[in-house]
Amino acid sequence: MPLSLAKRSAWGKLYDGVSHRLVHHAADVAACFEAIISIPTVRRRLIQSAGVSLSTTLFARLAVLAFLHDAGKLHPGFQAKGWPSGIGMRLLRGHVAEGASIFGPDGPRTIAEHLFICELAEWGVSFDLLYASLSHHGRPLKANRTANDGWASVAGYDPVVAAAEMGEMMRRWFPTAFVKGGDPLPAGSNFSHLFCGLVSLADWIGSDLRIFTPIGTLDPNYIVVARDRARRAVVGIGLDVSSLQALAQGRATFQVLTGYETPRPQQQLAAEFSLNEQLVILEAETGSGKTEAALWRFVRLFEAGLVDSLYFALPTRAAAVQIHGRVQKALAGLFADRAPEAVLAVPGYLRAGTVQGQALPDWKVLWDDDPDEAKLMSRWAAESAKRYLAATVAVGTVDQAMLAALQVKHAHLRAAALARSFIVFDEVHASDRYMTEVLNHLLRMHISRGGYAMLMSATLGSTARRKWLGQKGDQTFADSASVPYPTVWGRGTTNIASVKGSQEPKLVAMNLISTMAPEEAARRAIASARSGGRVLIIRNTVTAAVATWESIHQAGEEKLLLQASGVSTLHHSRFAPEDRKLLDMSVETALSPDTNKRGKDGIIVIGTQTLEQSLDIDADLLITDLCPVDVLLQRIGRLHRHRLARPIGFETAQCIVLSPQNGLAPLLAPAFENGLGAWRDVTGVLQGIYRDLSILELTRRLIEDEPEWTIPAMNRRLVESATHPDRTEELHRELGKAWVDYWCDVIGKDIADAGSAKKVALQVDEPFSQSLFASDEEKIRTRLGGEGARIVFTESVIGPFGVTISGVTLPAHWSQGIDAQDPVEARREGGNVCFDVNTAHFSYAAAGLY
Repeated sequence: MPLSLAKRSAWGKLYDGVSHRLVHHAADVAACFEAIISIPTVRRRLIQSAGVSLSTTLFARLAVLAFLHDAGKLHPGFQAKGWPSGIGMRLLRGHVAEGASIFGPDGPRTIAEHLFICELAEWGVSFDLLYASLSHHGRPLKANRTANDGWASVAGYDPVVAAAEMGEMMRRWFPTAFVKGGDPLPAGSNFSHLFCGLVSLADWIGSDLRIFTPIGTLDPNYIVVARDRARRAVVGIGLDVSSLQALAQGRATFQVLTGYETPRPQQQLAAEFSLNEQLVILEAETGSGKTEAALWRFVRLFEAGLVDSLYFALPTRAAAVQIHGRVQKALAGLFADRAPEAVLAVPGYLRAGTVQGQALPDWKVLWDDDPDEAKLMSRWAAESAKRYLAATVAVGTVDQAMLAALQVKHAHLRAAALARSFIVFDEVHASDRYMTEVLNHLLRMHISRGGYAMLMSATLGSTARRKWLGQKGDQTFADSASVPYPTVWGRGTTNIASVKGSQEPKLVAMNLISTMAPEEAARRAIASARSGGRVLIIRNTVTAAVATWESIHQAGEEKLLLQASGVSTLHHSRFAPEDRKLLDMSVETALSPDTNKRGKDGIIVIGTQTLEQSLDIDADLLITDLCPVDVLLQRIGRLHRHRLARPIGFETAQCIVLSPQNGLAPLLAPAFENGLGAWRDVTGVLQGIYRDLSILELTRRLIEDEPEWTIPAMNRRLVESATHPDRTEELHRELGKAWVDYWCDVIGKDIADAGSAKKVALQVDEPFSQSLFASDEEKIRTRLGGEGARIVFTESVIGPFGVTISGVTLPAHWSQGIDAQDPVEARREGGNVCFDVNTAHFSYAAAGLY
């Protein structure tokens, strides 16, 4: 309902015809900003980015700028949006550029004076800071000359009168800001960008109707109400964690966190590494407890008040879902009934702790447990992907963190929320050059603001590690291969801690087979499963995985395959979230280290890279496609993870590696075979999964030359043998020009990817007022991890495993031209779930989406 013209005051928010006065909304946001920057960690991040100390007066002046964030709403063209239909419709305007015009040289001078433009100048307020406050809707504002027009009074509304009210309350509510003298406000670019994110976060909280009740009549003492609600909100949401930090004092022990009395040596190293180190790298074998090491370091930082939150970033959705449960269990051990609910930061899911949510219209969420008001407020960050990083603890995909470092909407909000966090990036070796560059940019920004981070990998090469740590110069192959393992690294060249022989050695029998045919993989798997072996097959592509699964069906041995609700299936990325949960559970049961769960008969589990990480599974035989050695070692980590009684013939872990029948040379054309090699896109650029044939050939030779690998003792040498530049040069001297030319194409693609990432990175070192975001935001998002369009069904349907599913996510390369804005109708056809999007037809069955 529109506002009556009798109400000539400026409104800031409209809720079903109920107005919230503009000056009150400005107070709400300013009060939230005050509450946020009163948090010690946030205050330290602001001071770090400013590079100078900030006095009480300067903080008050920043709050005034937050108060002015919606000054553009004074414009009659904006106010007309709330007037009766037909009145002022020709005047309609926005409010972001209009706010900037107030303080410009051609703007409404009287209004600017009422808003203390002269005082702002005396305080040293730069256009950067002013623009940062006004750009709270997600993108830096763009200049708009027409915003200078239309400021005359109209239809009984006078913007000068409204501005006078706003200025009067501003001076009344923030008297400290108007004290004469004092240092100028900081003018650094990084500071302005962080300030924008904090104002944006304050605006999101200050616009929440559950926190701030609309009041249309001016209350000169309203700031008291606003500040009280803001303080309670930042505590309830989980931004202010002072009470939890007090509870953690003296409890940040490994036993409290995990339930185990004695940590492994590498866990001890990571936790006790100097807390002054903002960036730490932990290299340790798969299954060695890196997750618990990261959590232990987090609680030590948290206990010390150095961080207020945790974001655990995983390379895949499946890994995020798995780690989420482990993190929640650890939180319960540390905080008991006061444990914060870890947010599952994966779009398409709504989960806080162990509770599921369902999205409703108007951005509302229905939670399964019917929470009270306090519990509902604590799930504020879980209700929107834009707010994930404001959670006390969140576990999600790496792309959600990377969005804080890219020119995409709400990047400043995400980065400001993330500044409080200890960020953990798991399996950093798995990133391509584009994502590596984005991640590097994010880390530089995060650390420059005083943030903390940890990178973890089982198989990080020295070249990559030195780049992450910012170390200059090269290291010879011999020196790189001789570095102890596992190891914890800091940014200083002397900041290293290692422990040799910290894990029991595992002997793996390696067998290279010159075929990638699904029939051969199926034949070997069937023979081993019939002998009682637990067989894990990891193919490089979904197509090869499904073909292998079908070959076992055609052989009449489907009874040996993984079962989910009595239906034979496999594990890859093209399943509905509800079914992925069931599949994860089925895989963990089939290959469980608990012999009471796994059964006595042989079994075959087939999948793709989704089986490489996070699932606690233990196989007797691994059949895998050739892949880079770091990825191969990750897959081998699924073998003999625990001390178990093994079937006869499987006492030693066995790994069969499938490689192209004619070697890798034919792929130099270029050509693509089951994830290996590349193809040229329409622009002539190489595309592929594992493009670097030099690393693949060096890996292939390692398997061929060394039929027995001892893990983890050989990890360092194996990785360096296939990834170190010295070994690549030796290979090229042997194999000749064709290999060099192809490798140069690969490197050229990597350089182009790095350049593309730099072009779309959030440039916090550039003046905020000169920031312009890239035009194609969707393209930027698509390149992060390759997640495609999320398809939501109009009504949930029963899927192939008897579970109700609400939608699916398409692969990125299937999503081009797909409009996923509206729900689609799903139907059952011959046992499959079928649906159409635009002109494309999709089916969903026990083998996944096709």
